[in-house]
Amino acid sequence: MFILYTKVVRINSVGGQILLAFAAAFVIKIFVVDFIITEGNSMLPVIENGRVLIVNRLAYGIKPPFASIYAVRWAVPQKGDIVVFWTPYGNLAVKRCAEVIAAAEAGNGNFFARGDNSAESFDSRSYGPVPQDNIIGKVLGIK
Repeated sequence: MFILYTKVVRINSVGGQILLAFAAAFVIKIFVVDFIITEGNSMLPVIENGRVLIVNRLAYGIKPPFASIYAVRWAVPQKGDIVVFWTPYGNLAVKRCAEVIAAAEAGNGNFFARGDNSAESFDSRSYGPVPQDNIIGKVLGIK
């Protein structure tokens, strides 16, 4: 019979508690939820210029910081999802998933990104399909 012992570490100093809070907030921002301020009118009338978006980074899987692909994927974007992603030109964009293109390997497909304001949107009509691995997350809310 094996008995595991765990030691509870308590942080009694205010500085240590503040440091722990910042570390927890950093991990949450990098892996779980992010806040992004929008620029432009490509998603009018749903998302106005200057609005804050709440982005779920875990909507489609786990993507480590600075990684180009998901380490673990459990979902793919669905038609109608509003996603935040890197365009083929390296710009951060917020668009609606207009269509998902499946690939032989699950999760390694592409999607067509379309802005709701077609007249002012620079989207997949201009740069073509976007790899699903370029997605940062799914928009959960607009503030």
